[in-house]
Amino acid sequence: MATMITLTADDYQALLAERERLAHQLRAMTVERDLLKERLDAYLRRFFAAKSEARHAAQGDLFLNEAEALAPAGTPVAEEVEPNGVEVTGHLRKQRGRKPLDPNLPREIVRHELPESERICAHDGMTLVEIGVEISEQLDIIPQQVRVIQQQRVKYACPCCDESIQVTPAPARLIPKGLLSESALAWVVTAKYQDALPLYRQAALLGRFGGDLSRNTLAASIVRVGEAVQPIINLLRDHLLDADLVLGDETVIQVLKEPGRAAQSKSYLWVQMTGSGPPIRLFAYAPGRGGGQASSLYAGIKAGAALMSDGYEVYNAIAAVNGLTHLGCWAHARRYFIEAEAVIPKAACGPEQPATQFIAAIGELYAIEQEAKAKDLTSPPRGQLRMARSRPVLARIETLLVRHLHSVMPNSLLGKALHYLSAQWPKLIRFVGNGAWPIDNNVCENAIRPFVVGRRNWLFADTVGGAKASANLYSLIETCKANRIEPYRYLVDLFQKLPSARTADDFEALLPWHLTQPAT
Repeated sequence: MATMITLTADDYQALLAERERLAHQLRAMTVERDLLKERLDAYLRRFFAAKSEARHAAQGDLFLNEAEALAPAGTPVAEEVEPNGVEVTGHLRKQRGRKPLDPNLPREIVRHELPESERICAHDGMTLVEIGVEISEQLDIIPQQVRVIQQQRVKYACPCCDESIQVTPAPARLIPKGLLSESALAWVVTAKYQDALPLYRQAALLGRFGGDLSRNTLAASIVRVGEAVQPIINLLRDHLLDADLVLGDETVIQVLKEPGRAAQSKSYLWVQMTGSGPPIRLFAYAPGRGGGQASSLYAGIKAGAALMSDGYEVYNAIAAVNGLTHLGCWAHARRYFIEAEAVIPKAACGPEQPATQFIAAIGELYAIEQEAKAKDLTSPPRGQLRMARSRPVLARIETLLVRHLHSVMPNSLLGKALHYLSAQWPKLIRFVGNGAWPIDNNVCENAIRPFVVGRRNWLFADTVGGAKASANLYSLIETCKANRIEPYRYLVDLFQKLPSARTADDFEALLPWHLTQPAT
């Protein structure tokens, strides 16, 4: 039997207020739960999902199955025949054959001749004469060869007295009294900084061929080499600061023995590169990520130059102080929307989702850039293409931004993407005004990638000196690669000639684009 309860007006209003309070609390807890779930999903994707931002792409595990994945069943191992052609609609498509071996590689000729008893014509018994050869080629690999170069400095003396004794001066060395030759130093540096081969593996590899060197010896040699090339790094920095376009980024490095800091502290490797003139890639170690370190790296930069960076606020101050045109990175902006789209439940996915709409629109900007690249457009026509095609896309993106900016929770992944886009908008749209300016900072991130791969192998630098040496040597390796110069060849030349350099012109002649010819 129901019980009647009599409420006063005040009691009734109090219950309504309590209900509203509980409903508000429930809504807040629901929002907090959704945000935490979104954050958890993002962390799970970061650690366990594919790292590529490419959409709808499948990448198999190539670690164990590389041979099977890259060589489909039925691919012949024997030498390819000369390609003829395959008729397709509208044209003759050339069949793909094996890539020819580099004609600049040395050739060892091995002749295969018939025995004299078989050089007889089967028809008339005449002796066969040579009319040519059938040629096939295989790539051969000579393993590491370790040898000792013995420097003998001849001594001279007067045969009549003991007063005049002369010794031939020692040749100039990159590391005086060093145990490794200049070419051996170049091999160690290239293996570590280009091939990401840790020093303990290098020591083991050399040991198999008779080069019994400790890891500490190799490490000490690398630090001294990194210090010796500082004049070249200084010259590269002068050229970089004089460029019309500079790109910047940074990544984490751990230095164990850093004065006054715990071994677990984060240090940073700053990267700078040119977007005009000779390609230059510079890395610089710094104990922090603050404005002081960054300001010193950009001190003296050309007034009126353009600076491309991500949204890190330190770059805003650098651009303002030095009078630079600051460009924003569309790849970073797109990345936030990729993360927001990734946590949308599958049942709710679709083209009507704001994150998906932003990704599609940004994709249109990149399609226009790809078209300009395919047509090999120079700066003026690229700028005209952007004004005609990219500006309308930017207008649509801005309309989407205004529509959704204040209707989404700021702390959600989509909210963070929208607020990043809003904060960076003035910098993001500047690329349209100059065909020489890039749409993103990807080329700078790509320059960091070899360091990140190497960092996975050796995890940390032991000392500040080691971190600075690594920064200098990474700079030389990546600058060589950007100029299509084989790093090992350049380093051998550099290490042999650097000890004799005295004047500014001597050092200028040792820059990569002067010293070594690009690979063909």
